[in-house]
Amino acid sequence: MSTKEKEEKIVENEARQQPEAEIADNEKENLTIEEELEIKLKEANDKFLRLYSDFDNFRKRTQKEKLDLYKTAGEEIITALLPILDDFERASKAMQDAKDIDSVKDGMKLIHEKMLSILKQKGLEPTKSQVGEPFNVEFHEAITQIPAPSKKEVGKVIDEVEKGYSLNGKVIRYTKVVVGQ
Repeated sequence: MSTKEKEEKIVENEARQQPEAEIADNEKENLTIEEELEIKLKEANDKFLRLYSDFDNFRKRTQKEKLDLYKTAGEEIITALLPILDDFERASKAMQDAKDIDSVKDGMKLIHEKMLSILKQKGLEPTKSQVGEPFNVEFHEAITQIPAPSKKEVGKVIDEVEKGYSLNGKVIRYTKVVVGQ
């Protein structure tokens, strides 16, 4: 192909492309209302799909983060309780060779106090003894009812079977009580 023929083909291609571009501009100007609405609908659907995808990704990411949080939520308290576990192991070894029972009792008491202080630092509080107080379903779990020794003790806590606990003000274990009827 000669140079002249190449130039003619380039000019023809440009001539073909130019009217198409002009037609596209003319078509934009001469669009019917239905066509304009179709274009807007396609744009809105595209935006909707992108937004939906972003939200779905966000939802999946937060679910994964929440699951990771649940898996490691107890890590702090477990780490705080590990020294107590070590103390129990040392006490167990010491009990095998111990001749003096009072020293074993003192050691267990110290471990118990250490555990209570760590749990208290983490927000755990034992509920106060409620013997003689009226039965309250927000703090008590009635295990059984017995005949009240006197009429004054009807509907009141007669005995506390198991201590209740609250964590940062929320009851996590109700006090198990015996109620007079």
